[in-house]
Amino acid sequence: MKTDKLFYSLFLSQPSLINELIPTIPADCEFSYSAPVIKDTEFRLDGLLTPLSDNPNLPLIFLEAQMQKDTKFYGRYFAETFLYLYQYEVKRPWNGLLILQNRSNDLGSDIPYETLLNSNITRLYLEDLLSLQDLSPNLALLKLIVVQESEAVNLAQSVLNSTSTEQEFQRRLNLIEAILDSKFPQLSNEEILTMLDLKTAKMPSEPRLYKEVVRFWKEQGLQEGLQEGRQEGLQEGRQEGLQEGRQEGLQEGEIQLLIRQLTRRCGTLSDEVQGKIRTLSILELESLGEALLDFQGIIDLENWFNENNKN
Repeated sequence: MKTDKLFYSLFLSQPSLINELIPTIPADCEFSYSAPVIKDTEFRLDGLLTPLSDNPNLPLIFLEAQMQKDTKFYGRYFAETFLYLYQYEVKRPWNGLLILQNRSNDLGSDIPYETLLNSNITRLYLEDLLSLQDLSPNLALLKLIVVQESEAVNLAQSVLNSTSTEQEFQRRLNLIEAILDSKFPQLSNEEILTMLDLKTAKMPSEPRLYKEVVRFWKEQGLQEGLQEGRQEGLQEGRQEGLQEGRQEGLQEGEIQLLIRQLTRRCGTLSDEVQGKIRTLSILELESLGEALLDFQGIIDLENWFNENNKN
């Protein structure tokens, strides 16, 4: 699975997940997420969560996800961590969060790092979630990564049914689709949506969504079918309306996320720059999202626009 981007999305979209996994982190603590390159050695961290608060007692969190065997994993992880602390002259505490598939994968000897692993590091084994029930939505999303296909649909629907707002429903739906797409690469988006059987999910604010479906029907010239109350046509139109809304919601969510992250890295963005971002396609937004991890200021953003002919 392409886990780097998946976990990037999970921790940005569900910020309270950090508090659930590391309870000593305050629930209202916000982080920015980056993947900095450590100079000279060209190590790249999976993720560095940096507190936005000025409180110097809040720790940096070095996040790493490892789903496969890697006998040099522990050595590399601590080498990356301490090189970063050295090069950037960090003056605040730090914690580590390791998300691991299971205990059977050989990640190398942990004996040299035992003290640090016991004091600074939280290790979450996803296999431990398989036997647990009544998980929070955040942990259920992580469990979805490792459950069997036969259980994935019920778990995904349970996560969707627990939402209280349409915005949260859309955000979780995007994450669930990304997880299922990584788990089942042989399935198309349409097949994944069919698996989820959205017409049985309890969507918040359903009356407004229903109106959007009716509008979509009319635009497609299906008003006659609506007036006749054909149930089959209603379900088909509802599915098409939801799919269209999902795509629009995905793009708007990408835009808002990028603007927020770019503001943290480059300072306040002008209306002109925000306007350029809003004209980007989904693929271009994803490309910019990956590029911004290396940005140091507004000049890097301007250079990206120049290189991609977006002036």
